[in-house]
This record gives sequence, C-alpha cells and structure tokens, in this order.
Amino acid sequence: MIATPEPAHDPEWDPKEMPFTEHLRELRSRLLVSIAAVGAISLLLFWPSQYAIPWLVRAYFHGITLHAFGPADVILTEFKFSIVGGIVFGLPVLLYQIWMFVVPAVHPRTRRMVFAFIAPSIGLSLLGLAFAHFIVLPRVVAALVAITDKVATPTFGLSQTLGFILILLGLFALIFQTPIVLVALARLGIVNAVLLQRFRRQALFAFFVGGGIAAPDGNPVTMALLAIPMYVLYEASIWVIVVLEKSWRRNDGGAYGRT
Repeated sequence: MIATPEPAHDPEWDPKEMPFTEHLRELRSRLLVSIAAVGAISLLLFWPSQYAIPWLVRAYFHGITLHAFGPADVILTEFKFSIVGGIVFGLPVLLYQIWMFVVPAVHPRTRRMVFAFIAPSIGLSLLGLAFAHFIVLPRVVAALVAITDKVATPTFGLSQTLGFILILLGLFALIFQTPIVLVALARLGIVNAVLLQRFRRQALFAFFVGGGIAAPDGNPVTMALLAIPMYVLYEASIWVIVVLEKSWRRNDGGAYGRT
C-alpha cells in the first residue's frame, strides 16, 4: 500500500484538545450560523422563484404545459426550490463552517491540499452543470417525452418535473468531481496512476453499465452521452496524477510511493 509518511512531530501542527462540552457549543454555534445563512438566502429567493421555475422548465420541456395537482403544489414547489437555492448559494458558508470546525484536527499538509482543490472543484462543478444543461438534459427529456407519447398524453406535474431537472443537474455536478476525488485519494496514498491504469477496462465497463441503466430510452447514443464523460474524466485523472506524483516525490524527499 502506498503511504505518505508524515513526521512524528511537526512544529507547524499543534492540535489543541478541547473539552467535549466546548465541542458541542462550537458545533451548535456553527450549525446556527449555517441554518441562518441558508434560511436568509432561501427567503430572498422565494419571490424570484416564481419566475425562475418557469424559465428552468421551459429550457428543457418545450411546448409542454405543466400542471399543479393540488392547491398548494405551486407554493410548496417554490418553497422547495428556494431551499435548494439557499443550500447551493449558501454552500460557501456551510463549507466554511464545517472546515473551521474540523481544521484544528487537520494536519497543515492536508489543509494545503484542501485549499488547492477549491478552485478546480468549483470549475468542474460548473463544467458538469453546463454539460448537463446543453447536452444531457435536452436529449434525456426528448427521449422520455417520446416514450410517453407512444402510450399516453404527457401530463407532467410541476413538482415532479422540477425535481427531475434539479436531480440531473446535481448529479452531473457531482460526477464531474471524479478527478478531484481520485487526485485526493492518490495524494493520500490510497490509489496511484499505475493502479488506475490497471483497472481502466473495468472502469469503462462499469461506466457503460451505469449509462445503460440511467439511459431512459435504451438508445446507445444516450448511453454514450452518460458513460463517455465519466470515462474521459477517469482518464484525465490518471494523467493528472502521473504529473503530480513526480512533484509529490520531490516535495516528500523521495518518500512518496515507498511501501
């Protein structure tokens, strides 16, 4: 197993022990700040949601009228949308509070690694959202509508439709974090480029199986649209790790990669 040894004593790192009650008080304080931030942003988004939801739906479901199946459906949908928006836009506050809670127990080397991943993670998330918006969602929605048209008249509910859109957007934002996860695992010594190269065929097979399960129409093109980006991210991760491993060995004095 690959290991990244750390010195027994590092003057940079002096974790201070706190009583359990102090941890609870700090946790409560940070939870309150996080809830207040999400709540305030959600409140601000509630009024604009009545305009954002129709725009979001029209972007993918052209010419289809959505229906509310209950008197409170629209209000509840706008409320859910506002909460999701509050979490998304409040994510910097949430992550900061989580980080400040755990950072005293994190080694300075790991802290630097986390900081280095922030900008690439945001960029990959935006890339995943763009890929889902321009390529995946239009095709998946068209396939689902075509399947529905064969046996029934499309009568889509507002809440279910919005949930479907948000889930797919969020899924691809997460899928595009694959390089971040693999590079982090490599830096921690859990995987390396050689191991990932050895299992690339299995990874490709797994991605196409997942794409086949997720493709609503069973169309090979739709399957490829889902599977190929994941495999490309996997291959890109390998090459990034190959380059980074050289710098890690230099910085660790050649200790990186020893068993």
